[in-house]
Amino acid sequence: MPLTFRKIFATALCGLALSLASTAQADETVRIGYQKSSTLMTLLKSRGTLEQAFKEQGIEVSWHEFPSGLPLLEALNTGNVDISADVADTVPIFAQAAQARLTYFAQESPSPAAQAIVVRSDSPIHQLADLKGKTVAVTKAAGTHYLLIAALAKAGLKFTDIQPAYLTPADGRAAFENNKVDAWVTWEPYLSSVERQLPTRALADGAGLASYKRYYLTATDYAKAHPQVLKLVFAQLQQAGQWVKANPADAARVLGPLWGNLDSTTVQAANDHRTYQVQPVMADGLSEQQKIADAFFAAGLLPKAVDARDVGIWAP
Repeated sequence: MPLTFRKIFATALCGLALSLASTAQADETVRIGYQKSSTLMTLLKSRGTLEQAFKEQGIEVSWHEFPSGLPLLEALNTGNVDISADVADTVPIFAQAAQARLTYFAQESPSPAAQAIVVRSDSPIHQLADLKGKTVAVTKAAGTHYLLIAALAKAGLKFTDIQPAYLTPADGRAAFENNKVDAWVTWEPYLSSVERQLPTRALADGAGLASYKRYYLTATDYAKAHPQVLKLVFAQLQQAGQWVKANPADAARVLGPLWGNLDSTTVQAANDHRTYQVQPVMADGLSEQQKIADAFFAAGLLPKAVDARDVGIWAP
């Protein structure tokens, strides 16, 4: 059945609504939504960087954690948060299909090695074509969902040729570890974690299939009303990205506890697969977004066709 934005988030948002309502803030507060995997925004939060930067302007910061990118963008669309930390390239497409009025204000440059399709080392699956008829764990509407579609197409298969098991990263790891699925499509830091802790093989990463850009978004009305807020956040994200790459050991010490107490070596391996280069978004750079939208619509996983350029774009 097609994925519909409202259906996906109805359950997830019920639990979040009370929390968000109880922390509603005045106009002088910028509300930021993030996930555990939002590396740069998580760093800024843990170090109090944005609070310090906004203090002189009399602006406070409130933080709202979400289980995944889809409910995060739904909260953005409904006005419950002002800024979204990075989400995978696929997520805004589903938001557009739900007629969300969103604006891109930053992106991280491609990190194709930060997601992959993995199997157990003793698996009889040795190439992508061997996935036919197999059960594959994947997070619905995540960037890895598109990687799976693109990888299957490269092998001459359709999405209907496999049996998807739509699971969160935690549940996907459990199913993979207990041989409940034949393969798992995941991203960092879950990818490096499973590769270091279990005997695995990667059938393919995103190279030549999915560039895996991560986007930062805001509501279009907010972008028009608060360009100075976006300018400051953009600059701080750029600095955070540069700091992670220049100080991998220090970054790992900060992120490890935030990522479920991952060891330093695993965190550094995960961060090696991400560029963390924060850049402006350009309209002519959304061609892969259109490919993603077309692929999901062709697979019957979007309720309507999407024009990937029908979005707002904020430039610093």
